[in-house]
Amino acid sequence: MAGESSNEYLKNAVLTAPPEQLQLMLYDGAIRFAGQARTAMEQKQFDASCELLLKAQRIVLELQNGLRPDVNPSLCGQMAALYQFIYRRLVDANMQRDATAIDDALRILGHQRETWDLLIQKLRENSTSIATVAVRASEPAKLSIRC
Repeated sequence: MAGESSNEYLKNAVLTAPPEQLQLMLYDGAIRFAGQARTAMEQKQFDASCELLLKAQRIVLELQNGLRPDVNPSLCGQMAALYQFIYRRLVDANMQRDATAIDDALRILGHQRETWDLLIQKLRENSTSIATVAVRASEPAKLSIRC
């Protein structure tokens, strides 16, 4: 019963989130699954580690598939190469039971998440500034008359 309400909450969060928040959620998921996989690997729970790494790999592929080269080909090429490296490290970790490969992927994912979070904050600041200007522009001008 609790699992159902948790899944419903997650479904609603995803369906109502703006695109930039969805990107952050993907980073969070990849980091969470890779971190859990590392813990499972340390505890010699290789089946669990394998499943968690596969989840993280699928998220990284989703991040890569979400790139839009039509908007910025150069940046998308760089991001695609970065996602390929992360994906490859997760695959290596899974195949070789290598925790350091997970660490490599986590380090980059963490950096990407932090960068994305800063970008979202900057967008919010700018949209607040723009909204404030728009509200002020729509208010009637107040004239002060000195006598």
